[in-house]
Parts: sequence; structure tokens; C-alpha cells
Amino acid sequence: MYFPLSTLHWMIADQTGTIVVESMKDGLHVYDNPVGVMTNNPPFPIMKFALNDYFALSAHHKEHTFGPGVELAEYSRGMGGLWLPGDLSSKSRFVRCVFTKLNSIGETDEVSSVNQFLKILYSVEQVKGLCEVTPGKYEYTIYSSCMNQEKGIYYYTTYENSDIHAIDMHKTDLDNAELSVYPLQRQLEIHLDN
Repeated sequence: MYFPLSTLHWMIADQTGTIVVESMKDGLHVYDNPVGVMTNNPPFPIMKFALNDYFALSAHHKEHTFGPGVELAEYSRGMGGLWLPGDLSSKSRFVRCVFTKLNSIGETDEVSSVNQFLKILYSVEQVKGLCEVTPGKYEYTIYSSCMNQEKGIYYYTTYENSDIHAIDMHKTDLDNAELSVYPLQRQLEIHLDN
């Protein structure tokens, strides 16, 4: 059976920073990644350069610079984010994720950090039905995940279940010759508060 080569690119991270690794027709490319975000296409240098188109975005209140003598009012909070892209293209999702990541504020404990990380990913997740790949087939975010590398705990949510689940790698026999498999927890539970 023949499967076409995937156009996947990789982001490799540790506590000091991240790099992007891309295998292209002309060879292997490695880039420093100061924003800590990547997408598979187009190549990372194009995505990073695209951030220049949004240099005026801000999470803070901004005075208008439209022109002298024109009275303009800030009629809503968040207007510093006007023109933040919202479409489903790789470029737009990259820009939105970088802006969200660099401006988000979170606590430093593990549970809060995991929650904040997933909130950032939710800002760019694909919803079923919005991006048709072939007739009747749609791209969507199957799962979102992150890992505490020091503790070996893998956290994830699925499209069907937004509860955060965790797998502790140290509670798995890593020397076993058999593959350990943990089914994705797709069943959402509604917690009634009254």
C-alpha cells in the first residue's frame, strides 16, 4: 500500500527555548523559534515574516492614529486587536496563536499552566464543518495536548470531551516489550451543580 509523504514539520522544545525542524525538497532546515508556535505550511520563515503585517496589534487600549482633527471613539474593549485574523488558514491561525500566547496571563502552578496552554490552543482549534478537505470530509482538531517533561505527565482533551485527562508515564511499564495503549476519553460528562 502506498501512502504519500506527509508535510509535517516539527517543533522541539526544552526549558530554554524552541526550534522548528522542516524537511523540505532542498534539505533539512532548522530555525530558532522565538515565538514558540508553528504550523506545518507554509515554511516557518514565511510564517514568522507574516507577523510583520500585524505589528500594530495590542492587548491594551490604544489611542487612535487615524488622522488629526477626526474624533473617533473606542466603543468596545479589545479594539487593539482589530484585524487579528480569524479565518482558518495556517497563516491566520499562526498569527492568532502567537498573539494569544504572547499576551496571555496565567498562574504558574501546573494545573493553571496546563489549563492556560489548552486555552491558547482552543483559540486556533478547527471546528467540524468549517474546513472541507474532500466532499463530506472536514478537517477538525481531534485532540489538544501538552506534557510536563519533568514529571512525565501527558495532558490532553479531545474534540468530544473538553475535560482535561492525564497519563502519568511513570505509572506505565516503560521496559515492557508490549505497547501501552490508552484510549482517548471521548465521552463528555455534564456535571450538574444543583
